[in-house]
Amino acid sequence: MVAEVMKMREEEKKLTSQKKGKKSFFKKRWVYPAIYLASAALIISAIFWYQSSGNQTAKNEFGMQGDKQGKNGYKNPAVEVGKSVENFKWPVKNTEQAQIDKEFYDEKASEDKQEAAMIVYGTTYQPNRGIDITMKDAKDFEVVAALSGTVSKVEDDSVLGNVIEIQHEDGVVTQYQSIKDYKVSVGDKVKQGQVIATASTSQLSEKAKTHLHFEIRKDNIAVNPVSYFDKPASSIKEVIKEQTVDQNNEKSNDTSNDTSDESKQQDNKEDNSKGTDQEDTQG
Repeated sequence: MVAEVMKMREEEKKLTSQKKGKKSFFKKRWVYPAIYLASAALIISAIFWYQSSGNQTAKNEFGMQGDKQGKNGYKNPAVEVGKSVENFKWPVKNTEQAQIDKEFYDEKASEDKQEAAMIVYGTTYQPNRGIDITMKDAKDFEVVAALSGTVSKVEDDSVLGNVIEIQHEDGVVTQYQSIKDYKVSVGDKVKQGQVIATASTSQLSEKAKTHLHFEIRKDNIAVNPVSYFDKPASSIKEVIKEQTVDQNNEKSNDTSNDTSDESKQQDNKEDNSKGTDQEDTQG
C-alpha cells in the first residue's frame, strides 16, 4: 500500500515537472518567432509547389509552343501560316492552243447565245452546264486539275465520255467529262496542274469530237467556269447568293402572275354572271 502511494506521488511529480518545463519553454523569447518563421516557410513552400504543379499542367495541356496539344503532342494538325490561295486555272496542259467550242448556258444571255449553248442529244435539248474545250489543232490533249483537291469520283460513262470529279473546300467541285487514260483514283490528293487524264469524245457531244467538258459547281449549283479562271474558289459565294435572289424573285413574279390571272378569271366570271342576269331580266 505504501509502495503504491509512493508511485502515485512520483508520477504526480513527473507530470508537474513536465508542465513546468512546457511553460518555461514557451516563456523563452525565441520560441514564438521560431514558430512564426517555420509556419511562414511551410506556407511559402506550399505556394511554390502549387505554382510548379500548375505550370506542369499547362505545359501538358498547351505544349512547349503554346499550341493546345495536350497529351497528344504533335498529333493535332498544325495550321499552316501564310498558306497561298489558289486561283482556278484552265484544266488543260497546253493553254495556248485551247479554245472554247461550246460555252456555258447563261440564262441572262441573248437568245442566240442561249441556243448555241444548248446540247442536242437525240430528240432532247438541255443547257450546257460547263464549257467544252478543244484544241486548235484538233489533236488529243492532256487534262490537268484546275485546282488542288481530293478525287471523289472516277466513273466510266459512255454517254458523258467518262467522268472525274475533284472535291475542294467549301462545297466546291470541279468535274471533267469526255476523258480517257485516267491517271488518278478515288481518294487521291491532286495538286493544281497535275495531269489526271487525256481528252476524248462522248456520245452527248459527238459533234465536238475530241474535247473536254469542264464544270465548276458550288453546293451542286453549276457556275460559268470562264467567270472564275484566275479567281479563288471563295469568290463563288457571291454568285450563288445572286442566283438565289434571282430565283426567289422569279418565284415571286410567278406567284404574282398566277394571282393576277386568278383575279382576271374571277372578274370574267362575275361579268358573265351579270350579263346572264340582265338577259333573264329582259326576257
